[in-house]
Amino acid sequence: MEGSASKQGLRTDIIARAFENMEYGPAPESEARAMAWLDAHKRRFGHFIDGRWVEGSVHFVTRSPARGTVLAEVPQGTEADIDLAVQAARKALPKWQVLGGHARARYLYALARAIQKHHRLFAVLESLDNGKPIRESRDIDVPLVIRHFHHHAGWAPLIEREFPDWVPVGVVGQIIPWNFPLLMLAWKIAPALATGNTVVLKPAEFTPLTALLFAEICKEINLPPGVVNIVTGDGRTGAALVRHPGVSKIAFTGSTEVGRIIREATAGSGKKLSLELGGKSPFIVFEDADLDAVVEGVVDAIWFNQGQVCCAGSRILVQESIEQRLLARLRVRMEKLRIGDSLDKAIDIGAIVDQSQLARVVGLVEQGEREGAKRWQPSWACPESGCFYPPTILTNVHPSSTVAQVEIFGPVVVVMAFRTPEEAVALANNTVYGLAASIWTENINLALDIAPKIKAGTIWINCTNVFDAASGFGGYRESGYGREGGKEGLYEYLKPRWMSEAKEIIEEPEVEAEFSSSSFPRDIGLPPIDRTAKLYISGKQVRPDGGYSYPVRGPQGELVGLAALGNRKDIRNAVEAALGAFSSWSRMSAYQRAQILYYIAENLSVRREEFAARLAQMTG
Repeated sequence: MEGSASKQGLRTDIIARAFENMEYGPAPESEARAMAWLDAHKRRFGHFIDGRWVEGSVHFVTRSPARGTVLAEVPQGTEADIDLAVQAARKALPKWQVLGGHARARYLYALARAIQKHHRLFAVLESLDNGKPIRESRDIDVPLVIRHFHHHAGWAPLIEREFPDWVPVGVVGQIIPWNFPLLMLAWKIAPALATGNTVVLKPAEFTPLTALLFAEICKEINLPPGVVNIVTGDGRTGAALVRHPGVSKIAFTGSTEVGRIIREATAGSGKKLSLELGGKSPFIVFEDADLDAVVEGVVDAIWFNQGQVCCAGSRILVQESIEQRLLARLRVRMEKLRIGDSLDKAIDIGAIVDQSQLARVVGLVEQGEREGAKRWQPSWACPESGCFYPPTILTNVHPSSTVAQVEIFGPVVVVMAFRTPEEAVALANNTVYGLAASIWTENINLALDIAPKIKAGTIWINCTNVFDAASGFGGYRESGYGREGGKEGLYEYLKPRWMSEAKEIIEEPEVEAEFSSSSFPRDIGLPPIDRTAKLYISGKQVRPDGGYSYPVRGPQGELVGLAALGNRKDIRNAVEAALGAFSSWSRMSAYQRAQILYYIAENLSVRREEFAARLAQMTG
């Protein structure tokens, strides 16, 4: 037994050394489908207004920050474009509201399913346009987007019952940032549609492509024209949307500086406003914490999405007795992090979104060093091309220094020590922000004692960056106000019923008689439950292994539906299932097989009109 144990130990040691010296090569995700989608649009897009593409007068390019290559041209939205979009949204508003919650739920479910079908395309396009690792967009962002549309589809039929004295606000203007382009779109659009509003959304100028792909999805599921409108552009486009008198609410996620400007612009206008702004979130580590878990928590807190996260744990507050131990483990872990092309499935850190943001990160780090901070970065070098910045720790930081107070929005974390829980709370609250915080300790009583004392909208214990569509998220102080997600987030898109009887800032358009609640047919234009035919393998319907589908068109080129696109693995699974069933099927008596065939024939007979209609659609 001893000899066997020693051999096992030797074998384990050899394997460990082999892995330690192994060189990991790149594992690229295919970009072919995303490039084909861009090429199909000739790499030039318009605004999506009233269910159609509207050509812009002036265009600008959007680039891949990891590669520096041009991806496409998108239009610069003008005041005229915003006015056209708002008018389309106001025209669609009565039609959308009269459909009722159940019909709106079907559309939201259809959006969720359509995004799920195009999961990989969305993930690749997001990583190309934003620079984040494909693992994050594929495994975190897109699944959470789908979850938000599913969650709010569930809420849509319940709005009138759960909010009996509330009504939709009307046309909602939404402005989203570049750090989570698709996720922020879902956070904004899903609750707005569920509560009966129509939307004009402006994506960030650096990352508009997944919003434009989402617009195409809206057409695919036959969302009524004007319910969702997307106008691209820079800050001037956003300002025009904020100022437009036909908008009843502004929902903004972005910097605190721009949030202040929007608050001033909407003051006294009667517009409802919600702001999700910047943060300088504390990451509080007590001496009894599990340091291995803490190190991985730091990786998730500050190097997730290159630190370009409003609630990033950008201030590590560590108890003095374990500061050096934690720093030593962090440095070892940072040496193992990999940085590179956003479509490489083996990287941990991608690219900064743009050269202007990279310059801001570099400038703030240099300013911190001038104020006495000491910088530590891993020994490996970043790629020479692209907007890359290595993970960085700043120590010897005073609580009043610039890097301890200002949101850097990059892969940079500052470290400060404390002695007592009271001092930890004081340090945590020593900024103008109040978005999120995380507490790391094995003593749950300690965590529950200090959590209420920290001025932040969200507190995580022994975890960080944990989100769900059912949980409201938001901050206070200069991190903004209002909530997104959960029941709390729905209030942001509703107003008290009595306010709807007050005089509006502008007159509501008259509702045409054909769209009155008593005459409008509620089932016209509704999306089908599912337009994709799945594969049928081993007695059940399954999604294809690759996750892809292709359009099935009629003789006039009209879309009839989507069919699953099988690959070699699907063929293998089907053959294995057939071989497995062969012996039992062949052993059945002829009578048994005949009964099964008769049963199939009877069901075909019941649904013969449906089959005939489908054949006519496909063949003419």
